[in-house]
This record gives sequence, structure tokens and C-alpha cells, in this order.
Amino acid sequence: MTVLNFGHPLTDAQKAMLEQQTGLTVDHVFMVDTQIDTATALAPQVSAWLDGIPLSPTEWQTEPIVVVLPSLNYSAAVLLAEMHGRTGYFPTVVRLRPAPDSPVPRFDVAETINLQSIREEARTRRRDS
Repeated sequence: MTVLNFGHPLTDAQKAMLEQQTGLTVDHVFMVDTQIDTATALAPQVSAWLDGIPLSPTEWQTEPIVVVLPSLNYSAAVLLAEMHGRTGYFPTVVRLRPAPDSPVPRFDVAETINLQSIREEARTRRRDS
């Protein structure tokens, strides 16, 4: 699987947790600098982040991709919209959490969240007004 990391670098232990949870091998990790210029439009900046990832249009649509979202909520929202446009579906995202009882700050992979499945399930709750 390909990991698109818009957050902090992943440790080997976090990658192992991710592999355990997904049943897939981490083949590639692309670290993306998510620094933004707050004086300019956000969407073109996020699009440029994805343009810098060396995946072909076919790979965007066929490779298993998981995403570590950027911390800035606006960036994350735009990123999800841009990725949906490129892949045709919402990606699976990684949620990290502080490791319990760790004497030093450390984060574990809490879960992988399949956003496309959540979207499809939510559609079953649509109601006409």
C-alpha cells in the first residue's frame, strides 16, 4: 500500500501497526510538506501537494492508498475533496492517538477509517424532506 503522509513522520512501529490493521504491506510512504501560505488561496496549494506525489493517474485510481491527514482542518477538508476527484472515492485515513502509559510522548495507530464506507453507509440514512 502507499501511505500519503501529510502529518508527522511515521515510525517503524507505526508502519507495523498500520500493516497489521490493514493486512497490507507498506510499499511506499510519501511525506508531504503541508506548510501553507495563508495570504493565498488554499485549494491550489493542496492541489500542488498532490501534483508533487509521483503517482500516475492509473495509480491514483488503482493502488491501495491510506492517508495521514494534515492537522489544519481546512487543509484536510480540501485534501479530501481533491483526492476524491483524483481517485473517484474517499480515501482511508489513519488516526493516531497517544500511547497509553508511555513515559514519553509517543503515538500509536488507533485505527484506519475507510471514509468511502462511511459515506456509503450514510447514504442509507438519506431522507426526503
